[in-house]
Amino acid sequence: MLITTSELINKEYEIIGLVRGSEMKAVHLGKDIVAGIRHLIGGEVKEYADLLKEARDEAVEEMIAEAEEQGADAVIGFRFATSTISSGTAEIVAYGTAVKFIIN
Repeated sequence: MLITTSELINKEYEIIGLVRGSEMKAVHLGKDIVAGIRHLIGGEVKEYADLLKEARDEAVEEMIAEAEEQGADAVIGFRFATSTISSGTAEIVAYGTAVKFIIN
């Protein structure tokens, strides 16, 4: 599956529609405490970085699955959006426009 942040140039395609994937993740209480300590002393907060990477990967996989279910060949205009619901939780949304290539 082709995923791109831009429109496709010189390609003919039919727009299928919006596809998205969403993941909500929470940090385990023990990791949240360790992250809080790291926040105080400085440096990378690996517990949160790992959480966000996992959530992004899963949101993209969910978006791709939705696009494939609709018969798409690619997702164009791909973007991420994030929001924090509470301390230690984050929602990641992956979205874009599903398209099917037209072969002449």
